[in-house]
Amino acid sequence: MNFQELTKVIQERKSTYAYDYAPRKIDKETIENVVTNALWAPTHMVTQPWRFVVLDGKHQEELSQFMASYYRKLYTEKQFSNERYEATKTYANNATLIAIVFAPNKKAKLPEWEELAAVSCAVQNMWLSCTSLGLGSYWDSSPATIAYGKEQVNLKEGEQFLGIFFMGHIKEDTPEVKRKRKPLTKKLSWNFKE
Repeated sequence: MNFQELTKVIQERKSTYAYDYAPRKIDKETIENVVTNALWAPTHMVTQPWRFVVLDGKHQEELSQFMASYYRKLYTEKQFSNERYEATKTYANNATLIAIVFAPNKKAKLPEWEELAAVSCAVQNMWLSCTSLGLGSYWDSSPATIAYGKEQVNLKEGEQFLGIFFMGHIKEDTPEVKRKRKPLTKKLSWNFKE
């Protein structure tokens, strides 16, 4: 892969939400390949402070129902319409769900921010992998997803549940979203010292 090809994958990475997933399952080998790429993220002292859990079977339906109920209680009908409520009840049904668990290495005694940054890099590797495969994906760390996931994943002492990575085949009729970033001149400066 050359620089231009890598740049294309990075710039095409986006959040594609589960409403836009087709009812087509992602095979086990693809899931394992995507997670294998996560394992190659940079980590200080190679602590690899993460673990991933595929939530399969009835989890898609249960998470959808849980999210609908959670947001129905949290928001008014004007903020969370009946139409949105009904759509949310099947929201995750076409998604592959991968729980993201922060598992810090206590022996290494690294700053927590470094370990969390490593987890973020691992998830970015998953995201870029999905982009290169033409799959939709995103990291959902919403309160509803966190509340559901904490109850489903057996967390060990010191671990934190950081959300669910959604993956899915994108529906053919999904419209392209215009994406933009601030110009480089707003985000890069030079500090030269002689």
